[in-house]
Amino acid sequence: MTQDASILFSPFRLGDIELRNRIVMAPLTRNRATHGTDAPNDLNVEYYRQRASAGLIITEATQISQQGQGYIWTPGIYSPAQVEGWQKVTKAVHEAGGKIFLQLWHVGRISHVSLQPNGAPPVAPSAIRAKGQTFVESGFVEVSEPHALTIDEIKAVVRDYVAAAENAKKAGFDGVEIHSANGYLIEQFLKDKTNHRTDAYGGSVDNRLRFALEVVDAILSVWPRERVGIRLSPVSPFNDIADSDPAKVYFPLVEKLGARGLAYIHVIEGATGGARDYAPFDYVGLRKTFSGAYIANNGYTRELAIETLNAQRADLIAFGVSFIANPDLVERLRRNAPLNKPDQPTFYGGGAHGYTDYPALA
Repeated sequence: MTQDASILFSPFRLGDIELRNRIVMAPLTRNRATHGTDAPNDLNVEYYRQRASAGLIITEATQISQQGQGYIWTPGIYSPAQVEGWQKVTKAVHEAGGKIFLQLWHVGRISHVSLQPNGAPPVAPSAIRAKGQTFVESGFVEVSEPHALTIDEIKAVVRDYVAAAENAKKAGFDGVEIHSANGYLIEQFLKDKTNHRTDAYGGSVDNRLRFALEVVDAILSVWPRERVGIRLSPVSPFNDIADSDPAKVYFPLVEKLGARGLAYIHVIEGATGGARDYAPFDYVGLRKTFSGAYIANNGYTRELAIETLNAQRADLIAFGVSFIANPDLVERLRRNAPLNKPDQPTFYGGGAHGYTDYPALA
């Protein structure tokens, strides 16, 4: 059966925002914020401006506080300089006719003492060190052992999310996405491999959902629900995370998110950057459980995107690596033109090379 390709380029109403196509630029960590301030700079402005033809841009993950940082040179949204830097980004994207959401990020245990305030240990639901590495000034290092958050500290992190959400508004974003995927803090509370707590934030599924829902509710005190989305990765093992029964966690979570009227769930299907069939999971059922839009992510080609939209398995499709190498990805997909090859060694850190110098179609 011939698939209708035009669906990928058709407008879509997300919450209360009209998107000009169903192509989403996924969040992509590039480690190019200003050294010393972690504020976006002119290079970042140009990078996002080049990609503004996407129906929606979701920014690279952006730490809500210094404590929330897990990698060197990733941008923040907690200082005046960072807000000012992001204002230039949103202005450039809007002038190019695009829409842009900020992804709010706290890495939890996926960090290193050298990145933390006063060299403190990273924080997590439980004091369980991840098997994995992070990227600091000297290169890749093992992550540090985390400290288990106290109840008061959990409340302080929620306040940091509120402040970051307020700053995202000041910076001119169209909305925010809560990062609850890829083994970072919110997901560390959700999964039983990383959450061994015995208080109100651990044990039962309801308790493990508590932190995620408190963050969502706090952000909904700042942003209307039509302007808030969340990113989820039910089965991805990224950053040494797992759960003994993901369906028992994610179906109730998504039901509760739907009841709150969130604009979308942005779901990494399978292993982050890896196999889509990494572990069995009913994504179609998850989509039916949620009342808002479903953004599908992970390994989508033009063909798979068109097929998925036509089959109504998703409303929008997020493209990641292909947006790194193709500033004009939307036009290339429209024409079914060849894609530039991504230059892997330039993904993390550096300057314009491998960032803003990929060619557009003639």
